[in-house]
Amino acid sequence: MDTDLLSMRWRDGVFAHWRADPAVVARHLPDSVEVATHDGDAWLGIVAFVMEDIQPRGSPVGRSFPEVNLRTYVTRDGTSGVYFFSLDADDRLSVSIARSLYALPYYRARMHVDRDGDRLRLRSERDHAGEPRARLDLSYERVDGEASVPEADSLSAFLTENYRFFTRGTHLYRGDIAHEPWRLAPADATVHEESLFRAAGFEPPNGDPLVHVAAPLDVTAGTLTRVE
Repeated sequence: MDTDLLSMRWRDGVFAHWRADPAVVARHLPDSVEVATHDGDAWLGIVAFVMEDIQPRGSPVGRSFPEVNLRTYVTRDGTSGVYFFSLDADDRLSVSIARSLYALPYYRARMHVDRDGDRLRLRSERDHAGEPRARLDLSYERVDGEASVPEADSLSAFLTENYRFFTRGTHLYRGDIAHEPWRLAPADATVHEESLFRAAGFEPPNGDPLVHVAAPLDVTAGTLTRVE
């Protein structure tokens, strides 16, 4: 598949994941995909980063903005991927394009990313007309060690090394991205406020998340393919 329709750079990335009951997650998925598990657990994740210099192929000008998504992991016909419940972004034009071209559940949000030394704080408030309000206030920083590529078959790889996503509009669609493997480091995060889960129909997460921060990387994305 052509994965060069869009190019971009992702930086200041954080993955915050909570264990979830596979049966609960399954109730929020279309019948055409199945919950993916690791050692019997499903996972729900809040992933945030700054999408930098995103541009269509051949365009000399890019756009940059923060993004937050709520996601889980699924399989279809033996192929694994990400399933997005929501994607919030602070760029009205890009949200409009993503909703029309990619059938993704993108929402307009007002976001701010601030840095205090090595600690980042991201604040997001969804204000998309006609959609449930949702907020996230999250601060995070690396705690120790150098960033490295997760070992194959590890939980860290299960949660991050995904190069395909599925989305449901009038049909089920599949999209592909391409990039070098993530380089991750353990991190500490504080969730000051969170209502993305409730806006997507889930109960708020319990306990502390498993957190990784990610080194910047370059990404390309292609067009969607209808798979049903």
